[in-house]
Amino acid sequence: METIKTKQPKQFPWKKTIFITLGGLIFIVLAVLVWAYLQIQKPIPQELGTLELNGLSAEVSVYRDDQGVPHIEANNDYDLYFAQGFVTAQDRLFQMDLSRRQASGQLAEVIGESMLDQDRYFRTFGLRRAAEASEAAYDEETYGYLEAYAAGVNAFMERAIDNGELPIEFRLAGYEPTPWEPLDSLTIGKYMAYDLSGNWQGQAFRHWLAQHVTEEEALDLMPAYPNDGPVILDLAKSVPIDIETAFATTTNYLPHPFSGSNNWVLAGERTASGEPLLADDPHLGLATPSIWYETHLTSPSVNVTGVIFAGVPGIILGSNEDIAWGVTNVGPDVQQLYFEQRHPDNASMFLYDDEWYEAEVITETILVADQEPYEHEITITKNGPLLSEYASFEEEAEYALSMRWTAHEATTELQAVLDFNRADNWDTFADALTSFQAPAQNFVFASKDGTIAYRANGLIPIRPDEDDALVPVPGWDPKYQWKGYIPWDELPTIINPESGIISTANNQIVGEDYPYHITHTWAQPYRHQRIIDVLYASNDHTAEDMMNLQMDVVNLQAEEFVPILIEALEMSELTDVEQQAVTMLQSWNREDRKEEPGPLLFHFWMDGLTKQLFEDDIPTDLYGLFEGRANIVDEMIRAASQGQPGPWIEKAGGLDTLAYKSFQQAVERASELQGATPNDWEWGAFHKVVFNHPLAAISPLNYLFNGSPLPVDGSRITVKAASYNTDTGVVTNGAGWRGVMDLSDLENTHHLVGPGQSGHVFSDSYHNQREAWVHGDYHVTSIDPTIYQPTDRHLTLIPQ
Repeated sequence: METIKTKQPKQFPWKKTIFITLGGLIFIVLAVLVWAYLQIQKPIPQELGTLELNGLSAEVSVYRDDQGVPHIEANNDYDLYFAQGFVTAQDRLFQMDLSRRQASGQLAEVIGESMLDQDRYFRTFGLRRAAEASEAAYDEETYGYLEAYAAGVNAFMERAIDNGELPIEFRLAGYEPTPWEPLDSLTIGKYMAYDLSGNWQGQAFRHWLAQHVTEEEALDLMPAYPNDGPVILDLAKSVPIDIETAFATTTNYLPHPFSGSNNWVLAGERTASGEPLLADDPHLGLATPSIWYETHLTSPSVNVTGVIFAGVPGIILGSNEDIAWGVTNVGPDVQQLYFEQRHPDNASMFLYDDEWYEAEVITETILVADQEPYEHEITITKNGPLLSEYASFEEEAEYALSMRWTAHEATTELQAVLDFNRADNWDTFADALTSFQAPAQNFVFASKDGTIAYRANGLIPIRPDEDDALVPVPGWDPKYQWKGYIPWDELPTIINPESGIISTANNQIVGEDYPYHITHTWAQPYRHQRIIDVLYASNDHTAEDMMNLQMDVVNLQAEEFVPILIEALEMSELTDVEQQAVTMLQSWNREDRKEEPGPLLFHFWMDGLTKQLFEDDIPTDLYGLFEGRANIVDEMIRAASQGQPGPWIEKAGGLDTLAYKSFQQAVERASELQGATPNDWEWGAFHKVVFNHPLAAISPLNYLFNGSPLPVDGSRITVKAASYNTDTGVVTNGAGWRGVMDLSDLENTHHLVGPGQSGHVFSDSYHNQREAWVHGDYHVTSIDPTIYQPTDRHLTLIPQ
């Protein structure tokens, strides 16, 4: 019988199958990478050639230097601010859109329900309403420049949408920006006032203290002893408001407690050149992109360079051909919480001067991505919005808290900014200051004629004698109303002091003889004291010396407290590692350098000591409301070291016990992180700067938008301010811009903008100043056309 052979199917070698599969996967991955690359590359700003823009009246030239700083030359001011809006949007459109949305309470519209609580908070706070109130206060010329800026932003936005070239963040978030309005710029300005004003939370915290700790303990945590402590505590106890429930989530939105700044100015007799020197470094949040945007603006009426918030026209900090100026935050008590008593039968009626009145109730629609809109009701009393009910809990409670704030009034800061840019001496600059009302700032000034000057400028309330600004006060009693504002010509002012030195670092600026209340809560004195020590030590300072001082990391807090705390350990039995740690601290040079072990242990010790004092009695959710905590703890330690421990240190077992337990915990924590050899510890292995991008919270976008963490010197109490998250060590707050101006050469000024100018991840100017910011490598920005014009990055804007 013949055997029939069946043909077997052809067998592919298994290796070949794998290669084909891998090849296909590689092709897909490469295709995705190429697509992603092209998507990211799309919106890199056009920096050369010619663009036709509808809205311009004449040609404008834009030259970008090596740092990406735009030098804008226009034939008139309208075109100048139009071009500034266009160019800023090229680099920062996504940041600008998020900024206006955050301030306006419009984030849920594009991000979703997770932002609803924050939107309710900012809608209640009313930054956009305050901006709307301010619009009518501007003169026609200034408002026209706001419109020009908005037109420039929209010119870029329209081109980007039409060409599919919106920044990658918009495509990742899945939305397109709406047209820019002058109101958006003013709202961003109100947000900066919000970021630099924050005494209401301290009043809320002290109200909570009155209801939850002993009278002695509550008074021990006051930044100053009240005129009549027991009486105000009795009032707080009599008004039942659940502070923890009302404000538990607001701590996520509050201004950073260490937002401040350094500035100083030296007269010619203190400098090597014989001309004044001015330095300024504002301390705000550190992020990608920077809060600050550096720009040079030139027209027939102005030639100014410096920085501004992305989304706002002009230059707020910097110099022109004749003058230089800078600011720090005064930090006055410009907010006040009021107890409001509600009518038992009508939730919108409140008591005032023994009569019931109808409060204003407005409803704002909050759009929420992928959900139905949320109708948010805001009640505005005679004193201000009901802040304690922003989350709509207990809507008909008998008592609530409202807030009055200077920035809720119509203010005209942009008018002041544009006038600063045109000023040419102290008189014209001081005249411009009359338009700058909120936030109150410490201005330092220098001019080529040799004048140096200072003014604490802005609206600062005159309070009734019964109001210490420490706790909420009865909103129904007219005697607690403000009595106006400190007259402008009575604000603290210094012109050409004999010392030749003016410096501020959020420190106390007036003595007991000043007739008006400013605040009880000043910054810890260490930054200012170090600045003064260095400035008084020489009469031939240079611009380089000023840059070095901005990077100074001497820790005067450690100078004071390391000996006190080590002495408190003398009766304790220490382990071998703990004794090594003590020896290391004793030999530490008291500088917060990244390679040093001393800062790691010292800051762990101080942070742990503070936590140990309060963790059993004060909820973590309320820590963000604890205004002035750092100064209060310092005073507690000082008093205890002199034999006068307060109730909190006594409750902790006395200074020796407190110091020992917190020291043990600090050594244990440092050992877990970096090993059990104290001399090998490094501050910079913990203390690092990232400059987080807002989308980096979504993994794996952090790998796209963030650079690797960089070890960094400094801390929250050194001149080189670098405040950090105490759990992670990530530096979150510091000088996003540092500037030094030598009045002998105002054509060339020194700047650092961390991490860079551009918000575009593939731009050469995206993160090119990260390491420079860490190491203090300043760049020079020139307003000399022969220096900045010779560049291949020249863009000409022409009318369409």
